[in-house]
Amino acid sequence: MLLGTPCLLIKRVIQQQTEFSMQKTKPTLILSQAAFARAQQLMPGGVNSPARAFGAVGGTPIFVDRAEGAYLFDIDGNRYLDYIGSWGPMILGHRHPAVLAALKHALEHGTSYGAPTEAESELAERIIDAVASVEKVRLVNSGTEATMSAIRLARGYTGRDVLIKFAGNYHGHVDSLLVSAGSAAATLGVPSSPGVTQGTTQDTIVLEYNDVAALEKTFAARGAEIAGVIFEPVVGNMGVVRPSEAFCETLQRLTRKHGALLICDEVMTGFRVAFAGAQSLLGLEPDITTLGKIVGGGLPVGAYGGRADVMDHILPAGEVFQAGTLSGNPLATAAGCATLKLLKDDPPYGKLETLSAQLEDGLREAAESAEISHSLARVGSMITLFFHDTAVDNWSAASQCNTDLYARYFWGMMDRGIYLPCSQYEALFVSAAHTAEDIEQTVAAAQETLNDIAPGSAGG
Repeated sequence: MLLGTPCLLIKRVIQQQTEFSMQKTKPTLILSQAAFARAQQLMPGGVNSPARAFGAVGGTPIFVDRAEGAYLFDIDGNRYLDYIGSWGPMILGHRHPAVLAALKHALEHGTSYGAPTEAESELAERIIDAVASVEKVRLVNSGTEATMSAIRLARGYTGRDVLIKFAGNYHGHVDSLLVSAGSAAATLGVPSSPGVTQGTTQDTIVLEYNDVAALEKTFAARGAEIAGVIFEPVVGNMGVVRPSEAFCETLQRLTRKHGALLICDEVMTGFRVAFAGAQSLLGLEPDITTLGKIVGGGLPVGAYGGRADVMDHILPAGEVFQAGTLSGNPLATAAGCATLKLLKDDPPYGKLETLSAQLEDGLREAAESAEISHSLARVGSMITLFFHDTAVDNWSAASQCNTDLYARYFWGMMDRGIYLPCSQYEALFVSAAHTAEDIEQTVAAAQETLNDIAPGSAGG
């Protein structure tokens, strides 16, 4: 018997009894539980990316059947307002007609060629047109591949080995970046995952985000060895964290002074917080920018680009090796071109700002009303409600959040049909498919949930 057969039998029964509608009672997850049990027999932890396993909040992850606009529908027939958006790419909402039409057209011509296409040049042109610091670009297959390649390019271009990164910033599962800080303010990173050798991390320095003094000290001591600094201009991987003006100024000044390259990781923020990226909001001019997510319109894609003289060090123009059989895949480039065209010709950023501000205000008022210790951070359509009583500006502060309380908040919202990040340390994303009514519903659900889990309440 096929492993999937029991799930299919149960699904037929439930689908006869359930319409896809917003749940008024706690949703049942019978099919998702069965699907997860099956997946655990086939894949490590039952998932193909760790965050999907709900390890930070407990319980069984939902298995998605389909998506439409601002909604996800699971295989049990539950509908959720989606604030994940595939972890950022779905800025226009799910199944936007223009993106589907572009994919249909591309699919009718073929799925992969391993040869140049004009669509690759169009996507490159759209990126270069939007991001002022990018003069040339190379398409790859993921954000991880983009950051890995950018680091190699920085080292190849400068002839130096040392790289600076910041605690709480995530740049993909690149060996040299899977590091944690040592005991001092500026120490070489130590491996944070089995399988990552000391040798691959020995040239990575880990500093605290927004720590200007540590940056100054490190460059003063080792400036001639530093190939580059990689950072998230708005952090989304320890929750939303803004950089200070002094931090941005110091990054720009010290990298230029010492001949190091500034690598702006905009895999998450690129085309999300602004059409020209977070760097345009912060007044930064990085040497290399990494992109992903929105650039592929929901399909797997990444890109890195920057100054022409730097990018021309990549093979075949230069000697820094980087290649990819499926890079510039015709389906991914079609979805990416359609998405970036829509973002330029009919920009949703005004609407996103209005809706996101509405959600920010509503969540803050709900937490205050429930008398729950919190802080809230937002940049554009990225938001995090931290269960922490002071503003979060680095990993040391973020790591003090009440993650147990967040897990209870997450499931309370799920029970009310709101799909949020399954970790305190992820951003939620508002899409152009959301409406003011959706935001009102979300705030009402948050108020009920926060009241339930507040200290001193029946649920708390």
